[in-house]
Amino acid sequence: SASQRICRRSGIPPPQPPAKRLCCRPGYNPACRQGQRAGGVPCGGAGSAPGGSGNGKTHNPESLLDIAARRVAEKWPFQRVEERFERIPEPVQRRIVYWSFPRSEKEICMYSSFNAGGEESGSSGDNNDETQLPFLRGVTLLEGGWVDNVLQVGFHLSGTVTDPATPSSPELVCSVSVSFDRCKITAVTCTCGNKDIFYCAHVVALSLYRVRKPEQVKLHLPISETLFQMSRDQLQKFVQYLISVHHTEVLPTAQKLADEILSQNSEINQVHGAPDPTAGASVDDENCWHLDEEQVQEQVKLFLSQGGYHGSGKQLNLLFSKVREMLKMRDSNGARMLTLITEQFMADPRLALWRQQGTTMTDKYRQLWDELGALWMCIVLNPHCKPEQKSSWLRQLRRWNSVDVCPWEDGNHGNELPNLTHSLPQGAHGNQEMRPHRTVFTRAIEACDLHWQDRHLQHIITSDLYANYCYHDNQEGSLFDSRGWPLWHEHVPTACARVDALRSHGYPREALRLAIAVVNTLRRQQQRQLEHFRRHKKELLHKSHTSITNMEGWVGHPLDPIGTLFSTLTESGRVGEEGSNTCLDLSGVCTYSIRASCTSLLLKLPLRFWPEGAIANFKIQNSRNPFLSFFLFTAGPYSGLGEIVHRESVPMHTFARYLFTSLLPHDAELAYKIALRAMRLPVLESTASSGDLSRPHHIVSVVPNRYPRWFTLSHIESQQCELASTMLTAAKGDSRRLETVLESIQKNIHSSSHIFKLAQDAFKIATLMDSLPDITLLKVSLELGLQVMRITLSTLNWRRREMVRWLVTCATEVGVYALDSIMQSWFTLFTPTEATSIVATTVMSNSTIVRLHLDCHQQEKLASSARTLALQCAMKDPQNCALSALTLCEKDQIAFETAYQIVLDAATTGMSYTQLFTIARYMEHRGYPMRAYKLATLAMAHLNLSYNQDTHPAINDVLWACALSHSLGKNELAAVIPLVVKSVKCATVLSDILRRCTLTTPGLVSVLHSRRNSGKLMSLDKAPLRQLLDATIGAYINTTHSRLTHISPRHYSEFIEFLGKARETFMMAHDGHIQFTQFIDNLKQIYKGKKKLMMLVRERFG
Repeated sequence: SASQRICRRSGIPPPQPPAKRLCCRPGYNPACRQGQRAGGVPCGGAGSAPGGSGNGKTHNPESLLDIAARRVAEKWPFQRVEERFERIPEPVQRRIVYWSFPRSEKEICMYSSFNAGGEESGSSGDNNDETQLPFLRGVTLLEGGWVDNVLQVGFHLSGTVTDPATPSSPELVCSVSVSFDRCKITAVTCTCGNKDIFYCAHVVALSLYRVRKPEQVKLHLPISETLFQMSRDQLQKFVQYLISVHHTEVLPTAQKLADEILSQNSEINQVHGAPDPTAGASVDDENCWHLDEEQVQEQVKLFLSQGGYHGSGKQLNLLFSKVREMLKMRDSNGARMLTLITEQFMADPRLALWRQQGTTMTDKYRQLWDELGALWMCIVLNPHCKPEQKSSWLRQLRRWNSVDVCPWEDGNHGNELPNLTHSLPQGAHGNQEMRPHRTVFTRAIEACDLHWQDRHLQHIITSDLYANYCYHDNQEGSLFDSRGWPLWHEHVPTACARVDALRSHGYPREALRLAIAVVNTLRRQQQRQLEHFRRHKKELLHKSHTSITNMEGWVGHPLDPIGTLFSTLTESGRVGEEGSNTCLDLSGVCTYSIRASCTSLLLKLPLRFWPEGAIANFKIQNSRNPFLSFFLFTAGPYSGLGEIVHRESVPMHTFARYLFTSLLPHDAELAYKIALRAMRLPVLESTASSGDLSRPHHIVSVVPNRYPRWFTLSHIESQQCELASTMLTAAKGDSRRLETVLESIQKNIHSSSHIFKLAQDAFKIATLMDSLPDITLLKVSLELGLQVMRITLSTLNWRRREMVRWLVTCATEVGVYALDSIMQSWFTLFTPTEATSIVATTVMSNSTIVRLHLDCHQQEKLASSARTLALQCAMKDPQNCALSALTLCEKDQIAFETAYQIVLDAATTGMSYTQLFTIARYMEHRGYPMRAYKLATLAMAHLNLSYNQDTHPAINDVLWACALSHSLGKNELAAVIPLVVKSVKCATVLSDILRRCTLTTPGLVSVLHSRRNSGKLMSLDKAPLRQLLDATIGAYINTTHSRLTHISPRHYSEFIEFLGKARETFMMAHDGHIQFTQFIDNLKQIYKGKKKLMMLVRERFG
């Protein structure tokens, strides 16, 4: 190969197998050329073309020699030239060698236009400093005079390029060599060690030096020509001098070659001639630009491993763009590079992981696969590719398609799509593909059966004028329309793939002609659909469906057909601006297509598929444009803003918002009509009645069988919300418009978060500081807030509390009747807890009364509604609402008694001891000690404290209850102590209660019981304290045995302290000393195995 002919300064041959191109002396082979006189002259010296000096002062015609040599150098490998002619004059050889180097900088720029993954790319993958691009750096090096020692020997160029020193790096001198053939650089070598897909700046600098300054490059014929002219002595001297200069590197190789040459049976003596890296390409060599395949694979693997981080997705898209750029230049490396990229994509380990886990790939990764499939469509649809090339690609695509992890074309629903080319039989490849799902390569495989030989298709892409045409209005498949413009009846994505292929392979005129034919065909289909819609309008409106049967959405389609049409049509206007010689003049056809045909297509597309600035081509000049109005409201099933739309049609929210703001100053009626039509989002509509707002958030039940590829719910609903917000803002002060917009929002928006945002927006607009509140817009805000309450009432929403508080604020701004209304219908809007703790409490606050300037009658009315709400909530949820109900009913004795009775009724069944203790403390605080005592005893009945729960949170409540009973009198204390004994088993808690009861006389706090108090402390030998004392002693005994069962030495000291507290309790009994002594003796006997512990017990207690 050509890369094996690179001349290395060291003289060591490349390690690859011998080159096919062998050069030998005359007489070895009839095909060998006669030896020519060796020598070297500058490229621009003798024999150069007249006027070739490049000084711009002479403009003589090119010589016939240069014309012929240039054509030969572009198309013929030099070996074929040698074989064709027995003797080639030296001047002819020189001109062929001279013209064989690339003359255009465009290809050199293409192969060095970005540095994917290098230092210049930055950690984020964004390349903001364009001066760091290898091509521009190479230009800088060239213009700075850093290229030196440039030498061309045959088809090999070498030189040195110096990287000047910088503050962070020293000066670097790089040796660069370039091999070329037929105006393509076929191999590059640079000592800078660059590891990248494309050429380094040093290769660029040397190549551009040869392009821009050919007269300064000394040109020699291939080295074999020089060797042919040498005698034996000269050859020996040449070899010896070469070995002497490079003996450390060359000597081992030289000795090995000498031994093989001297051996008669060696392989080297079995072939004629010897390799010459400067002699040009052989007939069998592939003529293509140098591309480092290993670096392409490594870079793609690196980007894929980053998983979308560090700008890897952007870099992969840059690689895809580079493939398209190569295809446009008709460079064979485009398919070669895409093959390398695809191999790495197929080897991505995440594919197997996602398949195993049953998860889907990310959206960005999915887009990369779609672009990969679309590029293969472009490649196999190359109108001038050879059959053997297409066969090779087909085998490759089938191999990838058969891999189990190959991604499906449409996610998990790939098997539901038909054969989407519609121009191929269903079983064209079905027998060979046993897999039921369509993959990302299926379209490209099907496209391999498409061809370009159709006469009508050739007529479309090769001619601008159609003088002889036949139009049949009643025929569906007519080849021309009534104006004589051709039509192309093919499955639209396939037809657009043809357009994309023509554009991608550098045929812009042909692509534009076919695009216009496709658009004209679509317009004709629209007109027929419109006529059908008009004839059957009533029937279709009654059934609420369109006549569209296309199950494949064109927007978000993997091949992006509509985007391709727009790009082709809009780019046509820029061709002339760039000064290209391919400027198109199609007698006004382009202008019509862009301004009229594209507008009709636009009406069923979302804005995001437009190229930048495309909206400017379709701005509405005045609001009464009959063309716009016609298509918006009478275009039937093909209009995204028609009276009926398909369930999975693409939303028009963003485009409608643009039209709304543009039309509003001129024709408000039309603006609102467009926006209200666009509010629809049929993919979320269910078969249930749209008026049922109690359960409007039913996303799971209404998901269609196949999501459109464009479907990203949150993004689409955000666009819908922005459109609604724009209308609300514009409709401020117009009650009729506001009512209409409100109805549309309630009907079409299903997300509670987006409705809440609209409600907040309306509230802000209605209460601007520089104007009086807009009561109509406030009511709209309130209605939206009420809808949010109904939607989120039975679902979990982390913003629910914020929504409830906001609704009360909004209702306060609307007025007292709104507050009264939401309290009366609380059960449809709030939970009982929300209604009592937030709604009623806020309504009854002083701030609300002051804010609304309420009189006594209005205050009483609101208070009555709040008390009614509180009692209803307490009945429904006494556990969470009883205390709030009591608080709200404090000022009304009847309501308060009712709430108290609700608590008592619920105490035995549905309320916990914590809730009852809380309410009991509240009752004591409010001056109802007997009611507090009653609730405390009910709470005690639900409590259970085990022996080891000495830090239980209910301990304080138990102590408080006992203190309350003690303060009320002996009878109350006697009644509560059995409950304590039954519920509390913790010895320390019981001993604490016992001590508190013996410190003061019962009933001293209560005046009502003073006549029953004798002023004496209660005796521990009598009830009720005797029962409590016995329970406490028993608790200490049980706790001691329980602790000793699993005690460890580190807890011995703590246990001794515990026994000390137990002794204090024992001593409170009249025979406590005896009981404690017996207790200690029992411990010594039972736990005598715990010698160390028992020794500590004896030391402390005897």
